[in-house]
Amino acid sequence: MQENVRILGIDPGLRNTGWGVIDKQGMRLNWVAHGVIKPPTDIPMSERLAAIAGEITDVVDDYSPNISGIEETFVNMNPKTTLLLGQARGAAMAGLALVGIPVHEFAAKKIKQSVVGTGNADKDQVAFMIKRLLPKAGDVTADAADALAVAITTAHHSSPKSYRKSA
Repeated sequence: MQENVRILGIDPGLRNTGWGVIDKQGMRLNWVAHGVIKPPTDIPMSERLAAIAGEITDVVDDYSPNISGIEETFVNMNPKTTLLLGQARGAAMAGLALVGIPVHEFAAKKIKQSVVGTGNADKDQVAFMIKRLLPKAGDVTADAADALAVAITTAHHSSPKSYRKSA
């Protein structure tokens, strides 16, 4: 019998941090849960980051993943935007590290290629494929679909040696 592995995918953002949980048993992937963390935008940045880290640890407490994946920060034309996104990503990674969940990092192109087949796919194509690959997920927001895509990428590109053993 093949071991069941629970995987948490994170799509970081200051306004919306998507998360998705899947189970992998052999080559089979099954949807477990997904959601979006939406910290209040009218609180100080430090509190927004703490909210992201705290809610990530709540997701870990609720679903007990063995491993996680997160999207790398895409460096765009606006350095301030890149820095802010990096802070949200850091808060999510810190939350995962605090509870002992191994974190794998993937470039956006790798995630899109793993799910859609091309690294240049848009958000609609990713969401379309998530609905096909994980039909029990139902309709998902773009942030949750991206997070589930990260979880699928983690399933395809991580080694069992990196899994945290279930408690």
